[in-house]
Amino acid sequence: MEAPTTHSPDAVVFGATGFLGRWTVLRLLDQGRAVAAVVRGGRGDELRAWLRDHGAAAERFRVVTGDVTAGAAVGLGAADDRLLADVRDVFDVAGFYRFGLRREEARAVNVEGALDVLRWAATRRSLNRLVHVSGYRVGLGPARYPLPEAELARLYRDKGAYEGSKVESDAAVRVVAAEAGVPLTVVNPSSVIGHSTTGETGQYIGLAELVRDLWNGRLPVLPGTPRTFVPVVAVDHFAAFLAAIPEHDPEPGGLHWVLDQDTPELPDLVRLLAAHLGVPAPRRQVPVALVRRLPAAVTGANPETLAFLTEDRYDTTSADKVAAAAGLRPPPVETALRRWADRLVANDFGAAAPVLPGGFHEVAGSRTYLAGDRATPDFVLLPGPPFDGESWQALLRELDDRPALVPDLPGLGRSSPTTTTPSAWLTDLLAPARTRPVLVTHSTSATIALRCAATHPDHFSALVLISPHFLRTEHPRPPHAFTLKRTSPRPGVARRTARWLRAAHHPTELTTLRDLLTTTERVHIVTGNPPTGDVGLAKVTIVPGAGEHPHLTHPAAIADVLRRVADRG
Repeated sequence: MEAPTTHSPDAVVFGATGFLGRWTVLRLLDQGRAVAAVVRGGRGDELRAWLRDHGAAAERFRVVTGDVTAGAAVGLGAADDRLLADVRDVFDVAGFYRFGLRREEARAVNVEGALDVLRWAATRRSLNRLVHVSGYRVGLGPARYPLPEAELARLYRDKGAYEGSKVESDAAVRVVAAEAGVPLTVVNPSSVIGHSTTGETGQYIGLAELVRDLWNGRLPVLPGTPRTFVPVVAVDHFAAFLAAIPEHDPEPGGLHWVLDQDTPELPDLVRLLAAHLGVPAPRRQVPVALVRRLPAAVTGANPETLAFLTEDRYDTTSADKVAAAAGLRPPPVETALRRWADRLVANDFGAAAPVLPGGFHEVAGSRTYLAGDRATPDFVLLPGPPFDGESWQALLRELDDRPALVPDLPGLGRSSPTTTTPSAWLTDLLAPARTRPVLVTHSTSATIALRCAATHPDHFSALVLISPHFLRTEHPRPPHAFTLKRTSPRPGVARRTARWLRAAHHPTELTTLRDLLTTTERVHIVTGNPPTGDVGLAKVTIVPGAGEHPHLTHPAAIADVLRRVADRG
């Protein structure tokens, strides 16, 4: 058990390290409540760090070790159980959310674990409310538990292990709570998307997988009908709703469906996100019944997700009353969807954690992916193809808090193409800037910087060219699009990257860039090897042993150069 604090917990959250759980803990702390989080061993530090990064009040927060799969005592030691003896409100946000589970895996957490939390809550002498999180596709009929084995087997076969376990769990918790006299409120959320302001998320299955397939060009057709409705709710709004129940839902027994009724129908939702991301939307739809009959290897559709593709609508009257009493209004859903999509792409759908989360902006006809400060940057960092803006991560960490703007080049990385010139794109990119930043390039992105500096020298305070390709002794043959395919699964990116590299290494272009270098002022070259040819007025910094990518291998040295250049003005 942790060292005692002056605040005895009056609320406890199970599943606190999960996507929904951590936001619920944060909201309860923001309300001024003393909160305990029951977590499995070893995950407490991760949750504390996340809460600290989000400004939570640590003095009112406790972590206790437990496990909802460990029986009716939920894995708590005797001392921790005594610590939680007087908690008033128990929030069960625990759940095993994954498709492809085995029945026993899903039931261990979603059914038996939920019942054990209920039984434990029933032993709390000051219990005011057990708030149980279920799902929006369950609880639509009378609760029956237990079900005969034949019916149960059919449920899990037809709906899959995850959804089957949620249906069984919802009925089980409602029936057992009524029998035990536990004051229960059930909350049924729809698909939970990221934070309505930041887009921050931690969940990459379900609807997020559809966005991933859309982004990567693997969504040629859309299952469903024009009326298919997959409602969403932003995670911060949902957490606020959960935290409001003890005060603003005075009587237990409620079944609340929490979703945004203004969510666009699925085809419109997909078109909205496609336009925002700068990718084509599927033009055709296929009935779900047909998709079910086709092999998953052909359709790419997970059979368990098809149960969510319906035209059903849901009664949110009771949830709307609670939200109104608490002064909660759902954030604009289309804005929340766009910010969530931005964060999904920034996080590479769970595969990466960017230093600077970004989003998509219209720049000279390109849906350009930007991260950082567009208004007052000290530095603008242009990646050298085939890399995108994430290639600057190590350097950005070394630059500390110096504001920087990091775009992906048009048509490359995560940005869509444009019909204008790269120089015109860069000019439009910098139009909102109120500063004269240092423009930093790597390799072949130097071609944009030098051409733009020749026509708009006042846009920048200086140019820093890292390993400019046109000053190499040897110019390797640009790679073919086929060999670049693995750098991005998105359609067309490899082909456009190969075309960019061929143009950058054309003999005429190399000569033009060398000539521009001799007439351009305020240029600093950083390279691992001495450049060949005339560098004109440029200053040169050699980083020994750095090779062609010194910002990757020697980021601290490059950061020192950039700070010196920027501070000279």
